[in-house]
Amino acid sequence: RCCRMHLWQKLLITAALATILITTSTIIYLRHFAKRRLIISTTTSLYDTGVLDIIEKDYEATHLVDIQIISAGTGIAIQHAQNGDADVIIVHSPSMEKTFLEQGYGVNRKIIAYNFFTIVGPASDPAGIKGKNATEALKRVVAYGENLPDQTGQTKVWISRGDNSGTHAKEQQLWKTAGYNYTLISAEPWYASVGSGMGDTLNVANQKAAYTLADIGTYLKFYTDGVISLSALITEDQSLLNVYSVIAVKPAVPANQSLHEQINFNDAMDFIQYLVSERTQQLITDYGKADYGQSLFYGAAQALRADAPQPIVSWIKSAAFFEGYECPPQYRNGYAELYD
Repeated sequence: RCCRMHLWQKLLITAALATILITTSTIIYLRHFAKRRLIISTTTSLYDTGVLDIIEKDYEATHLVDIQIISAGTGIAIQHAQNGDADVIIVHSPSMEKTFLEQGYGVNRKIIAYNFFTIVGPASDPAGIKGKNATEALKRVVAYGENLPDQTGQTKVWISRGDNSGTHAKEQQLWKTAGYNYTLISAEPWYASVGSGMGDTLNVANQKAAYTLADIGTYLKFYTDGVISLSALITEDQSLLNVYSVIAVKPAVPANQSLHEQINFNDAMDFIQYLVSERTQQLITDYGKADYGQSLFYGAAQALRADAPQPIVSWIKSAAFFEGYECPPQYRNGYAELYD
């Protein structure tokens, strides 16, 4: 009986030691080897073109971080962040970004890239917009839509994303600049709203031989891959400048200043510093050259530091700076070196 008790005691001690060893090993592993998670909520154009795949692969190769990407229109991407479901956003609607900062949801905004929107349409260009500026182009689209030739069988002339994205916001701005009431224009029988991402919108426009506004990156990918046959009819107009920014999600909720405990703020800021580094800015600029004959995006952080090329840097400041800053001082949370 005594031997049996000694045996049970030894077994219990052995089991306890094993539990301690396993627990200690797990803690060591989690602290030193397990990857942390960084959730990025971003616009479809960055995701669909594949540039984020390259950035994710490059970043994860040197950081103990698992990047997870949520792709949606800018409005929905921002909503994810407001709900505390993302650590960082990368979007392209300065007006929405300004509101996001003002409402206390984001900090440390940095402009990271730019390209241009383009108005695309059938190569035959029945509305005759090629070579015009954006305002004149939209006026011609309206005139063509109001006088559609019966024999063509065409019913739709303009296809909109209609999804509260950065591209949709730019479209609404362009209609306003051209002198139109967007609510009235969007109700016209020749106008169609897809309510979806850029890829779906391009596909619908291609099927209907209609015009649409697209970011040049997604357009070039779809066109070069043979998915669509639409032509880019207006490019690099100042009014079509497309600026991308990254913003860290603030760990505190504006309503009661309680913490979003799940927000990975430290890695979000490390990722922002990575994005604006000279190496990553060159990575962004080089993306697409081999496959599409031109860059799909250009590094903006590097351009702003160098104050070149002009006049594009001046255009970026005019379109995407707030109160003369890419991030006004009241919306900065440490990391002064970002703004030196």
